[in-house]
Amino acid sequence: MSNASVWPATASWTGGALSLGGVAAADLAAEYGTPVYVLDEADFRARARTWQEALPDGDVHYGGKAFLCPEVVRWLDGLGLSLDVCTGGELAVAQAGGMPPERVVFHGNNKSRDELRRAVTWGVGCVVLDSFTELDRLAALAREHGVRQRVMIRVTPGVDALTHRSIATGGEDSKFGFSLAAGHAARAVRRVREEDSLELHGLHSHIGSQILRLDGFAQAAERMCAFARASDVERLDLGGGLGIRYTPDGQPPPTPDELVTVLRKHTAGLRLSVEPGRSIAGPSTVALYRVGTVKGGYVSVDGGMSDNPRPAMYGAPYTAARASGGEGAARRRVHVVGKHCESGDVLVRDVALPEDVAPGDLLAVPASGAYQRSMASNYNHVPRPPVVAVRDGAARVIVRRETEEDLLRLYV
Repeated sequence: MSNASVWPATASWTGGALSLGGVAAADLAAEYGTPVYVLDEADFRARARTWQEALPDGDVHYGGKAFLCPEVVRWLDGLGLSLDVCTGGELAVAQAGGMPPERVVFHGNNKSRDELRRAVTWGVGCVVLDSFTELDRLAALAREHGVRQRVMIRVTPGVDALTHRSIATGGEDSKFGFSLAAGHAARAVRRVREEDSLELHGLHSHIGSQILRLDGFAQAAERMCAFARASDVERLDLGGGLGIRYTPDGQPPPTPDELVTVLRKHTAGLRLSVEPGRSIAGPSTVALYRVGTVKGGYVSVDGGMSDNPRPAMYGAPYTAARASGGEGAARRRVHVVGKHCESGDVLVRDVALPEDVAPGDLLAVPASGAYQRSMASNYNHVPRPPVVAVRDGAARVIVRRETEEDLLRLYV
């Protein structure tokens, strides 16, 4: 059937019908409706463990911005991973899921005073400083609460990650971090060490997202390691960003082992941390949609850019397959489009689907676990889909479907 490289580990096909985690996609759609994100729990857990095995003497922080909910936090806690958050809302989810605060790292380029206060009073393990304003703000709050807050300094290493400009973060013109080349990072190190209420825990850098070549990681590791040694710092967090394959003909991504091997060439003697998010969550989830109309070269489904804005935002490629059964039909190239009032509401461009695809058919879009539910909106007042976890033949809702009543509750 469809290329196995883009589907979760437990995906299987019988007579053209898809099953995930031992549950038929058709049954999932019938019980939970569409659109629906189906998360293969065994696949998610296995990918998390792969990262731990690749870095047994370091720290693995799951990048919560990829996808986060309290149940996933509980999985991460049980697996022994730490968690990155970057807003007060993500901090609240970490708390709701029971993550020990000492295993939470708080990111963000514009953390508010209230967010920082919440982090300090909860006992967050580390705050990643992103500006001198934030440094002063956090030092004062920590002093006010009688806390010596551990911090990392986010450094902009001036590295081209060879990814889309919207998700590149390591260049000199980035909104994130302290410039290494301009000397701001060195100044930040000195400033932290002058503050009795702050403890310098390490250095941090992140060069971008959906990275499929290791050159940028190697360059960042080399620059950051040299700076760490010059600054007498023993911990180095080199962020996340490892890409995944979204289409069968897409470039295969490096493995966690391959990435860590490259990083270790430059970071010997340092305690190393990484922040995988997409590479754990992305391949573990399949989005299911119901076909509503077929018109010319367009197959319209009951979701769209509100549940997956990535294709409209920066041309992210996806593939799709009919999941409701039927084999042997000839294929034709079509665009899978959403129901929103935008010509740019295209979920999958130029994909080969059976030529007899018809209203009522179920379509599956793999690699839908990262930056879809977390970036979903209510454009056109469309409620956001649920997330259903599947494992060993059983399914359960871990994020319920939003309703119109949820939307109307906000209006006054």
